[in-house]
This record gives sequence, C-alpha cells and structure tokens, in this order.
Amino acid sequence: MRGALRGSGVGRERCRGAWPDNRNRRNGEQMNIVVCVKQVPETAEADVKLASDKKGIVMEGLPLQINEADNYALEQALLLTEEHDGDVTVVTLGPDSSDDVLRMSMAKGAAEAVRLNDPAFDRGDAVATARALAAAIKDLEYDIVLTGCISSDDGNTAVGVALAECLELPHATYVTQMEMGDGEVTVGRELEGGLIEKLKVKTPCVIGIQTGINEPRYASIMGIAKASKREIAMKSAGDLGLESGDVGAEGSRTRIEELSYPPVGEGAEILEGTPAEASSKLADVLREKGFVS
Repeated sequence: MRGALRGSGVGRERCRGAWPDNRNRRNGEQMNIVVCVKQVPETAEADVKLASDKKGIVMEGLPLQINEADNYALEQALLLTEEHDGDVTVVTLGPDSSDDVLRMSMAKGAAEAVRLNDPAFDRGDAVATARALAAAIKDLEYDIVLTGCISSDDGNTAVGVALAECLELPHATYVTQMEMGDGEVTVGRELEGGLIEKLKVKTPCVIGIQTGINEPRYASIMGIAKASKREIAMKSAGDLGLESGDVGAEGSRTRIEELSYPPVGEGAEILEGTPAEASSKLADVLREKGFVS
C-alpha cells in the first residue's frame, strides 16, 4: 500500500519542506479529517475555447463548481466526523474564486479552510500540486486525508497518490466503501468489471474517494450565511517553507505542450418513420455495414 510514484523519484528528498516529521494522530474516539478540494469549470454544456498559448482553456464566462469526486470526499468526511465527533478541514490550491468552494464546504459543516495562493504554484503538475498540498497538511491535526479519486478537468488521478507519497502515508484510491476500525480503516476500492477489492489501511492514511460512495448534502441558507463571514487561512509558498523549484512549473515533472480539439467524426443518422419503417431501415443499414447477412 505504498505510494506508486516512488520509483519515479517522488521521494523524501523531492518533498523537502512537505514531509511530516510529527504527524498528529487520533486521540481517543475523536476523528479529524483533511479534505483536498478543487474548483473546476463546468464544460459539459459550454463552448470551450483554447487559450492563445494552447496550454489551457479560456476560463472567462465558464461556470465554476467543486470537483465532483471532491464533493463526495467532503460528504464522506462530514459523515465520519459526525459519527466520531471530529472536525473537517478543507484545503485547496487555486485563485481567489476558489474561496467559493471553501465557503460552501464550510456551509455544509467543515470547521476550517486553507487556500494555497501564490503565483509560484501556477502551472504545477500533479506532483508539484501534491508537494504544495502536503506542505500545508503536514502540521495539521488529522487521522485521514481524503481526496477525490479524479478531477474532471485534468483527469490525472495522480494528485492523491503523489500526496500520500509526499506525506509518507499508506493510501487507497477509487474507494466506494469505508468502515473505521481501531487505528485502521477497511475500504472497498472499485476495480474493472465491477469488482471490489477489500483492503485494511492503517491510519493516518490518504484515501481517494470515488463518486457514488454517498449522497452529498446541500448547504442550508443559515450555513451559507455563516460561512460567508468565516476566515479562510491563506498560505504562500514561503509560508510553507517551499522554494520555487519545489512547486509550480519549475517543480513539475511533466508539462502540457499543446491542447487541441478532438477531430469531428460523422454525425448520427436519424431513422424516421413508423416503428416498422425504422426497423426496416435499420436492418438495411446493418446489412450494408456487414453486421448481419
């Protein structure tokens, strides 16, 4: 259950400034959880345009929301801390608009919020992002760190795994089931073909949550009003003891060379007429394509 990125060089020396020398562990029955959240653009119905450098997309005018898998991770953290009388801290790396995601998380029940805000973090890949998050998390009191298993924008599925490596913690991802035990958590992680792998992971640990593990709650009007007045802790690279070579583009092992639109394929053919006529036309098409004789 060790981080899978050690062989790629994401070791202790590469996570300097982010390595937890004194991890705070569970005290009695109380459980504290850190949740990493991300603000992402909603692009399903949007007209997405590439930025001029073709290394990103034009964000102006796009609706922004919490990453879907992160929303399930937040709900899982709230459920666990309600059962075990603990607190949830949400952490994000992003621009000023990311405060909306943090405040909505606090409106739902998170106790504290931290945003990493520094131009040095810009253009960071999954490892550089994990290194920054680890530096922010290492001094917090936590039993479990939860992340979404994947982000809907980059789709790397790598930040949570790299974060576990930087924190030197065991991890599991694509988790759809969780059951707390004494100093460990039993998880069910989703495999191909609908199979579920059962694992016991010692705490503290990092868990990547899959969508569907629970039903995320809505924030109340009162919760939203209270969260609007709550303080969000801001952390720069310097505050976290990180150098420019640790994070952002300089600290990244990968980079985007260019984004492009997918090629346009043939449009769908609509078979009109009565059910009998449409069925006859469909049979003709299948014979023409060689699928039936």
